[in-house]
Amino acid sequence: MVEVHLPDFVVNFRNKLSADNDSLWKVFSRCLSTLGSRTVAKGKSKEAEIKRINKELANIRSKFKGDKALDGYSKKKYVCKLLFIFLLGHDIDFGHMEAVNLLSSNRYTEKQIGYLFISVLVNSNSELIRLINNAIKNDLASRNPTFMGLALHCIANVGSREMAEAFAGEIPKILVAGDTMDSVKQSAALCLLRLYRTSPDLVPMGDWTSRVVHLLNDQHLGVVTAATSLITTLAQKNPEEFKTSVSLAVSRLSRIVTSASTDLQDYTYYFVPAPWLSVKLLRLLQCYPPPEDPAVRGRLTECLETVLNKAQEPPKSKKVQHSNAKNAVLFEAISLIIHHDSEPNLLVRACNQLGQFLQHRETNLRYLALESMCTLASSEFSHEAVKTHIETVINALKTERDVSVRQRAVDLLYAMCDRSNAQQIVAEMLSYLETADYSIREEIVLKVAILAEKYAVDYTWYVDTILNLIRIAGDYVSEEVWYRVIQIVINRDDVQGYAAKTVFEALQAPACHENLVKVGGYILGEFGNLIAGDPRSSPLIQFNLLHSKFHLCSVPTRALLLSTYIKFVNLFPEVKATIQDVLRSDSQLRNADVELQQRAVEYLRLSTVASTDILATVLEEMPPFPERESSILAKLKKKKGPNTVTDLEEAKRERSADVNGGPEPAPASAAGLHTGRLRACAGRSWTRLSAHSPPFGRGTLAWEASVLSGLLCGRSVFRTFFPVQSTPSPSADLLGLGATPPAPAGPPPSSGGLLVDVFSDSPSAVAPLAPGSEDNFARFVCKNNGVLFENQLLQIGLKSEFRQNLGRMFIFYGNKTSTQFLSFTPTLICSDDLQTNLSLQTKPVDPTVDGGAQVQQVVNIECVSDFTEAPVLNIQFRYGGTFQNVSVKLPITLNKFFQPTEMASQDFFQRWKQLSSPQQEVQNIFKAKHPMDTEITKAKIIGFGSALLEDVDPNPANFVGAGIIHTRTTQIGCLLRLEPNLQAQMYRLTLRTSKEAVSRRLCALLSEQF
Repeated sequence: MVEVHLPDFVVNFRNKLSADNDSLWKVFSRCLSTLGSRTVAKGKSKEAEIKRINKELANIRSKFKGDKALDGYSKKKYVCKLLFIFLLGHDIDFGHMEAVNLLSSNRYTEKQIGYLFISVLVNSNSELIRLINNAIKNDLASRNPTFMGLALHCIANVGSREMAEAFAGEIPKILVAGDTMDSVKQSAALCLLRLYRTSPDLVPMGDWTSRVVHLLNDQHLGVVTAATSLITTLAQKNPEEFKTSVSLAVSRLSRIVTSASTDLQDYTYYFVPAPWLSVKLLRLLQCYPPPEDPAVRGRLTECLETVLNKAQEPPKSKKVQHSNAKNAVLFEAISLIIHHDSEPNLLVRACNQLGQFLQHRETNLRYLALESMCTLASSEFSHEAVKTHIETVINALKTERDVSVRQRAVDLLYAMCDRSNAQQIVAEMLSYLETADYSIREEIVLKVAILAEKYAVDYTWYVDTILNLIRIAGDYVSEEVWYRVIQIVINRDDVQGYAAKTVFEALQAPACHENLVKVGGYILGEFGNLIAGDPRSSPLIQFNLLHSKFHLCSVPTRALLLSTYIKFVNLFPEVKATIQDVLRSDSQLRNADVELQQRAVEYLRLSTVASTDILATVLEEMPPFPERESSILAKLKKKKGPNTVTDLEEAKRERSADVNGGPEPAPASAAGLHTGRLRACAGRSWTRLSAHSPPFGRGTLAWEASVLSGLLCGRSVFRTFFPVQSTPSPSADLLGLGATPPAPAGPPPSSGGLLVDVFSDSPSAVAPLAPGSEDNFARFVCKNNGVLFENQLLQIGLKSEFRQNLGRMFIFYGNKTSTQFLSFTPTLICSDDLQTNLSLQTKPVDPTVDGGAQVQQVVNIECVSDFTEAPVLNIQFRYGGTFQNVSVKLPITLNKFFQPTEMASQDFFQRWKQLSSPQQEVQNIFKAKHPMDTEITKAKIIGFGSALLEDVDPNPANFVGAGIIHTRTTQIGCLLRLEPNLQAQMYRLTLRTSKEAVSRRLCALLSEQF
């Protein structure tokens, strides 16, 4: 007897067939006996198998093309063989028409094989779809339940838009028809659900919606289960249409929960009656608020209490299937209790039940219990009950082996924290942080920072906590965290002296993290005078301590320390000479970094020329920051995503007032953190330019002259002495001292008041992306010229050119109306990461655009490093007295800095093998979105920027390319290979570069083009 070895998916398919339909498995088993045993026998080589498969395919092809007509049985047999060969992994490019012909047969097995072949092998874009749709219509109209079931299964399996257009109106009629059999109703409900998920716009809402709700009362629980799945999905988008389902769902749930396991024998799973239907009904009820009808609400409460009571009963079976089914219903019931959040008794009982799972031996139950308790902690009714389990949660944090469970424990500690336990929880988190997994350290750091600030009755404790946080996990302390420390210290006079003393002591450690140096430099520069009376922290000792860290720091931190030094000149005149010597040294005046050199020159001249009064005015203490939402909390929400435990803080604020009294200070930004006051004076003032931005007049004397003349004339000064980033700041030269400013990164600040709001880049000031912006953006990936945006008022055209890491883009704004555009302001908006990696400089445009006229804006571009995002172009103007606000994505993508590279076949594959590590290759297999035309494909690859290499790939149908991405800092070689499959209408795109992020970005951009 020859042993046959089949792939796992074929074995699973075989088991499914044998379980569902013995007759179909008999047909399939014949294929195995006549084909498989001679093809995939043990010990045979792959070549022998392919040879045997090709021989069988040739035989089948000859049978289909022969003069003798095949009977239904033979046709079924050969189509079944083709299907089996396909499941073995071989391509099938014929037999589709024969499978379609089987659909017209009146024999069940022949029709079944035909539908099975179509479901697996026919593409949704196939030319045979119309014939298939006609056969399906005939079967649906036949009223034969077996044939109708096959047709509905085929529609659901294919699920194409064409089928949705053809049958979305017909299936609801079958579903609610009175004479439709139960098995067909099940199939119809699930088929309609599939079509609604793939093409929701094609499923019409009509009279059938009110009738389908009554299927929840059907006697057949299979119909109820299928209908519940459908109604739940529909109710999520159309709640009003299906609100009558609430009372019916409660009624059905009550009957299931109160029934004995023997009452529903056909639907009882390991002594749990209809667990799948119970879970679906509970999920349906979560689409709506608590029932308003007291009778329905009382009945639902009884159901939930019964579920909680059953959870306390001894298990009726020791098998895991019993506990899984029982707990599935329990956790879904708890989710509904949390969703309603209206029954204190149920919430406390749910919390106590979850508390029992916290020490359960099953890891999954511990995880789910922690996750559910995170949500319960936000309820005013159950918050205190959750807090009783704090010791258990802390123990789980210390002893749990599974990192995902430990992460949920951190989330729960964060959620249950309040004034009474804040110090304990923060201490435990800091203790755990020293040994925490690297993947969750940043999140823990953010949560500790938020809790320390939110519940800090004594701000000396807050300062100690944050400095300890930097000591333990400095690499994971983001800029938002230490920005926030600075804001709070500046805004609260009572903590400034303690903060200065504490950071001074912390800096005395032999090894300090750079973030601690930043905090120390800033606080000592502002408040070092508060501790200067102690001989142990005299001005000279403070300066020497900070300067001892100078050579170990990065350029942005050195820039901050230089600003601290000039502040010391004002605070401590006795160290002025020492600081001037440092500023005068060659290492500063001739520094290779232009920012450090410029600061040294300007600060030296300022300390030499300016009088004591002028220095005191220029270098006065920073003003308090405006009150805004914490940027740390905003970052945590962004990191965790929507609808997570971080969003529950809003609910907790309802429960107890903020201990700090009032709204939180404003979020920090690289420019905003270190900005002083601005007093208007004849429209002219002085600004300290950002890192790497050109100084006014490119000369120190011109800069000093403007400062001193402004002060002597009574004009005030815009003081910004502590930038933290070495990238160009969007706010450079805000007051226009004669140099052309770079493009701002947000809307311009309002000039209506004396105080400039440095946080004015509020998302509310920028319109969301215009409809179609993403599609237009994708079209420009492989081209440089064209119309980017157009509506009834405005047209935006582009013309761009790129060479190596530099580019120039011409943006044309056309006024399509006969009325002037006033206050016309185009603005380039870049994220912080994008500003670091992409340098953009623009020239301003005329604020008035006449009717029918066109204005041009030039954007100079430099790729500093590889990037993934694209800048946003925001245009604001007034038309006929109405404010217009338009935003579009500007098509500046990484591939624009491609330089094509010609390579011979041998060189290409040699380099291809060199780039073979998993981090260097990215591959994507995707469906073709456009016709697979060879010439168009070639044009797109060339337009993408790479060289198209002919006669390199052994398969002439494939496309290969090569090029180099040029940035200011490096050059990144790139090889690509595109393999089209015309039969399946699919592509496989493979990119290999020396940098994983570049491979992923280029693969994502190019995949969207085909």
